[in-house]
Amino acid sequence: MIVEIGHYALVLALALAVFQCLVPLWGALKHDSALMSIAPSVALVQFAMVALAFGSLTIAHVTSDFSVINVIQNSHSAKPLIYKISGVWGSHEGSMLLWVLILEIFGALLALFGSSMPLLLRSTTLSVQSWISAAFLLFILLTSNPFARAVAPPIEGQDLNPILQDPGLAIHPPLLYLGYVGFSITFSFAAAALINGHINAAWARYVRPWALVAWIFLTLGIAMGSYWAYYTLGWGGFWFWDPVENASLMPWLAGTALLHSVAVMEKREALKVWTIFLAILAFSLSLLGTFLVRSGVLTSVHAFANDPSRGVFILAILVSFIGGSLALFAWRAPLLKVGGIFAPVSREGALVLNNLLLTTSCATVFVGTLYPLALEALTGEKISVGAPFFNLTFGPLFVPIFLAMPIGQMLAWKRGDLLGSAQRLTFAAAVGFAAMLGFAVIQGMPIVAPIAAGVAIYLIIGSFVEVAGRIGRVASLGMMLSRAFGLPRSAYGTAFAHAGLGLTLLGLAATGWGIEKNITLHRGDNLTLGPYEISVGTIKEQPGPNFKETVLPLTIREGGRVIANMEPSRRYFSTRQMQTTEAGITTLGFGQVYVNLAEANADGGYDARMYWKPLVTFIWLGALLMAYGGAISLSDRRLRMGLAVKSKRRSEAAVAAE
Repeated sequence: MIVEIGHYALVLALALAVFQCLVPLWGALKHDSALMSIAPSVALVQFAMVALAFGSLTIAHVTSDFSVINVIQNSHSAKPLIYKISGVWGSHEGSMLLWVLILEIFGALLALFGSSMPLLLRSTTLSVQSWISAAFLLFILLTSNPFARAVAPPIEGQDLNPILQDPGLAIHPPLLYLGYVGFSITFSFAAAALINGHINAAWARYVRPWALVAWIFLTLGIAMGSYWAYYTLGWGGFWFWDPVENASLMPWLAGTALLHSVAVMEKREALKVWTIFLAILAFSLSLLGTFLVRSGVLTSVHAFANDPSRGVFILAILVSFIGGSLALFAWRAPLLKVGGIFAPVSREGALVLNNLLLTTSCATVFVGTLYPLALEALTGEKISVGAPFFNLTFGPLFVPIFLAMPIGQMLAWKRGDLLGSAQRLTFAAAVGFAAMLGFAVIQGMPIVAPIAAGVAIYLIIGSFVEVAGRIGRVASLGMMLSRAFGLPRSAYGTAFAHAGLGLTLLGLAATGWGIEKNITLHRGDNLTLGPYEISVGTIKEQPGPNFKETVLPLTIREGGRVIANMEPSRRYFSTRQMQTTEAGITTLGFGQVYVNLAEANADGGYDARMYWKPLVTFIWLGALLMAYGGAISLSDRRLRMGLAVKSKRRSEAAVAAE
């Protein structure tokens, strides 16, 4: 019965979405406050219906209801509870339902916490958001029904793909979707501004927190996905320039540019066209990622290979929303008033340069990802665009960004002093240069890694120079603390986010100094890996809840002293007739020892790939620091709605006057 309730709730959600698409928008066009006021209530009920549907599917998975086809194909009664829950979004149908649920969460949050916004903007934004909801709810009900019943229910399910039975899967997709779908609300704000013809600093203040939330979650989602691939797939890599990885990187780049652009608009009412365009672009690239994952046009460990009809439906959604929004942008953008004027050398100018470099980097990834697919579709010729292309094109575009970020932080609004800003970074540049020389002498070739490490250290130190300058050097410690606590939190957030990017760059640079060994391991073997000695124990077999596991114990010593134990293993899942590798990973300081087992040899040994990766954890610690910086900025009182009442009154007065 719960399954039918979930299915019916989806149908009701679709009906409510269609109602909200039309009625509040009509009220906005006619300036009918009664019709516009309906939007928040409908958005909340719509969220409740989708949440009920998602909860119903979760209950079906947890209780192993094998009368539901989705549960049959993606669950097993012996599977641990955490994977029964994460299995809900481990399938195409469930993941799309999660996608829509998060879409409704953002709509409900706007309905709950958007009371300080002008009614016209709020209702139009919720109406646009419902157009997206209606399209994807229709897609789910027509092509991807998660509640379809089986004619003859089996006794047992087919189990979830063993590669996906990992704690990372329970975290990675929801985080990534919160980022992907989070940009839907900034898209809706942009479309509402174009429809209503009103965009100003108050609009930017409303948009900026939503853009920050989406960016934070997308940063965490990409980092979690990178680490999941690193330890689950067994090849020791954290980024492969896979098309689906690229599909998450592109909206992150556009979203980063959007954050900087909306900050300029909030402060100076400049870059209006840039801001609207980037809001459309960020969500359009999120839709593109959805299409790539579910259309079947590519093969990836991340992708759901489904029938082409689903891909055609999503392609129609993609063309409708991207094409429609760009057409609306082309029609209405020329009518936007030009904002504040600024000199090329200014903080606004630095942010424009940042946007140009980020969007060019995004275009590079876009071309490298889609060109092989387009070429195969048009000519049948298959080519591969891999890491060499992206490293040689994407990397050089980011070097100027790294160098310019600390300078841009210190430039004044409207007109800045480039030479003065550069002089204040002398210490950061000197330390970075010294570090580069030191790494080059100690680590040797290739020279790219020491250069990248030097730039990273310059960026980390330079990120805090502007904050330190604003606190100043005063005689009293109390005065310094007073100034430090008096600074806007967004200043600290910017510093931490930029430093996090530098920390990630330092971790990437250090990957060139690691050690890799391909070796056969036997009981009693002793070997060295970097600064550590590793001894091999006795192979042991042990059962799991729905698999059998072969474990190879390893002991790690440094200077004869045991410092860690690790157990790389191979698992066999009988239901799926699949084997997976569980890499042994031990974190020592900021580096890691990584061991991955292959098949057993005839003599009882195991081929293994072993790595020592110094500073590799900086890659993900940097992402956490970036997200932390975003969270600090989000807590800035200027981004809270307490100051929005005056903005609301000014906006409503402007609408009435027009």
